[in-house]
Amino acid sequence: MWVKGEYFDDLDAVAATARATLDRPAQLSPFDRLEWFRRIWACCPPGAAPLVVRTRTDGADAWLFLARQGRGRLVALASWYTLAFAPAYSGAPDPPLKRRLLRAIARRLRVASLGIARITLSPVPADEAALLAGAFRRAGWLALSTPATVNWRLPVGGRVFAEYWADRPGALRTTVERKQGRVATRILDRFDADAWAAYEQVHAASGKPEEGAPAFLRGFAEDEGAAGTLRLGLAEVDGRPVAAQFWTVENGTAVIHTLAHVEDAAEHSPGTLLSAALFAHAIDIDGVQTIDFGTGDDSDKADWMEERQLLYHVDLFNLRRLSAWPGAARARLSALVGRRRVD
Repeated sequence: MWVKGEYFDDLDAVAATARATLDRPAQLSPFDRLEWFRRIWACCPPGAAPLVVRTRTDGADAWLFLARQGRGRLVALASWYTLAFAPAYSGAPDPPLKRRLLRAIARRLRVASLGIARITLSPVPADEAALLAGAFRRAGWLALSTPATVNWRLPVGGRVFAEYWADRPGALRTTVERKQGRVATRILDRFDADAWAAYEQVHAASGKPEEGAPAFLRGFAEDEGAAGTLRLGLAEVDGRPVAAQFWTVENGTAVIHTLAHVEDAAEHSPGTLLSAALFAHAIDIDGVQTIDFGTGDDSDKADWMEERQLLYHVDLFNLRRLSAWPGAARARLSALVGRRRVD
């Protein structure tokens, strides 16, 4: 089977070549869409210049969105807002075809003229991390995968919210029952400037660190609002916004992108009540079959979710280049030490 490939250092050129195969109707996940990578590059670029690699065969494509970061170094075209990074595919290739396309990407990235010594990708889901590592090894790279963070998910499994809620820990259900009196919640499915100002007000008062690119999140929320996939939840006490959450819902999956609450309102548990309202809305009104709690292993996520999976940091070293050897040795030693600790 023939496989061809090409490089791009301009996202407009990617758009012209992809011909809508990287747009919303063709890509189920927001993290695989060209618009997502455009927004990252506009608001929080991770390197000096983009480098996008495409390989294709009859009826299928694989795209790997990267950025140049220093001499001989590439990283994922990702940001703090990226909850999962992986190659984007068109044509629905099966795993064997994905491996063939990824091996072609690995071979192209190994050529001497590019001068690439190391590629770092994160956070990568386990199945895609295995495909990437295996494909790059077959093409002559040293590939190391180490746990980077955790993703919690809820498979709804056809349950209605009442059935799901009955399975939650008693302490969580009791908190919601006891605290409902003073907290008012509302959920918006379209972008509203005043509601977004309230979201930003809550985040600023939450004590959470600055995210670095508020324009990124607002632009994303505006686009998702226009598409009807936005779910912006707000909780108020006596008219004051004290908790906020930004979700998106499409293709049977709800993704929790960000959430925050004001510390001085903690006695009212506004974040917990808002979560309960959003879970009920997503399950009973939106009819989702999966709720994705993003990245992080916060202890309270286990109260709401039922599946925990690792996301990986994938390091790829081109051992044809001497400059890759010191980093490869350090990474291999670190991986061995980490594995012993787990054992």
